[in-house]
Amino acid sequence: METKRILITGGAGFIGTNLTGELESRGHEVTTCDIYHTSREQHIRADVRNYRQLERIFEGRSFDYVYHLAAEYGRWNGEDYYENLWQTNVIGTKHMLRLEEKHKFRMIFFSSAEVYGDYDGIMTEDVMENNPIRDTYQMNDYAITKWAGELMCMNSARMFGTEIVRVRPVNCYGPYEHYNPYRGFIPKFIYHALFNKPYTVFRGHRRIIDYVEDSCRTWANIIENFIPGEVYNVAGRPEWEKEIKEYSDLVLAATGRDDSIVTYRDAEPFTTRVKTIDCSRAIRDLGHDPKIPPEEGIRRTVAWMKKHYGIN
Repeated sequence: METKRILITGGAGFIGTNLTGELESRGHEVTTCDIYHTSREQHIRADVRNYRQLERIFEGRSFDYVYHLAAEYGRWNGEDYYENLWQTNVIGTKHMLRLEEKHKFRMIFFSSAEVYGDYDGIMTEDVMENNPIRDTYQMNDYAITKWAGELMCMNSARMFGTEIVRVRPVNCYGPYEHYNPYRGFIPKFIYHALFNKPYTVFRGHRRIIDYVEDSCRTWANIIENFIPGEVYNVAGRPEWEKEIKEYSDLVLAATGRDDSIVTYRDAEPFTTRVKTIDCSRAIRDLGHDPKIPPEEGIRRTVAWMKKHYGIN
C-alpha cells in the first residue's frame, strides 16, 4: 500500500500509542500530537482545546488522514472534571473539523459505544438513526459529548463536504493503559489485584472486551477502504461476552489473588446492564477479526502492568 502521512491526536495515550505502532509497521509516516511531551521524534505538543496550537501543526506539514483520538475519557471522570470533558471532547473536535474544512484531510473520529446509552437491544450502528432519544438515553456527560462529536462530524460533512469515518470502540484494553481511578474495569481490576487492594464488582452487568492489538489492526484498515460517512462498532467476538464477575475471576487467576479483595454488589445504578454489540459492518468493510480472547489478553495486560510498575 502507498505510504500515507497520518496525524494522530491523543497520540501519547493508550490507544494512540498502540495505533501508532500498527500504522508505522505498515510503512506509514505517523506524526503524533498530545497534551503531553514525549521523547518521540515525530511528536508535537498540542492541546486540542487550543486552536492556535493545533493550527501550528499544519504549518509546513500536510496529512492525508487524521485519527482524532484526543479526548477526556470515562463516565466519572466526565462528572468530576466536566469542564475539561466538554472543552476537549466538543470544542476540541470542532477545532479539528474546522482544520479539516481548511486543509482537506480525511478524518477518523473516535466516538464510543457509550453513545448507545440505555438501549436494551442489539447495538447496531443504525440504532442512533432509527430510535428516539428516549430509547438511547445517554446516562453520562462522556456519552453525550461523544454523540455531540458525531453530530458535528455529520453536520460538517453535509455543510462542507468533509470526509469522515466514525468509530465506536467497545471496552478496548491492553498494554500502555496506565492505571488511574477513572479507567475501565480491566486495568482497574488488574492494578488493584497486583497491589492487593480491594475493589468492587457489580453483579448483573455483561460486557464484551477487545484487546487493543485487535482493535488497532481494524482501525488501521480504515485507510485501506475509507468510506466517507460510515460508522463502525469495533468490539470483541460475541462469544466473549461475559459477566463482569467472570472478567474479575480471570484477573484474579492471572495475578494469583483470591477474591477476598473483592466486594460484590448488586447492579450499579444508571449503568447499562448488557451491551450486546454487532460488528458485522466492521467485519464486512474492514476485515475485523479479533484474535486474542479475554483469557490471553488479560494475561498479556497483567504482564505489561507488572513490568511497568516494577512488580516481579
